[in-house]
Amino acid sequence: MNFIEIVTIVSAILTILLILLQQRGASLGAGFGASGELYTTRRGVEKNIFQTTVFTTTLFIVSILAAIFLVK
Repeated sequence: MNFIEIVTIVSAILTILLILLQQRGASLGAGFGASGELYTTRRGVEKNIFQTTVFTTTLFIVSILAAIFLVK
């Protein structure tokens, strides 16, 4: 396994975990038809998780593109 494959696998796993850690925007009432739309600003840990998710997703996409274009 080369470096690009390892980066791709690790970034994919981290992206999946970080997406699962993020809170849902809808509350329990939204599942029963109540309007659960509320805009809130990300703060603290939620903001850090979101920014890390964006970074790992970008790393994942770049590593896939690098693997495609650097094929021997």
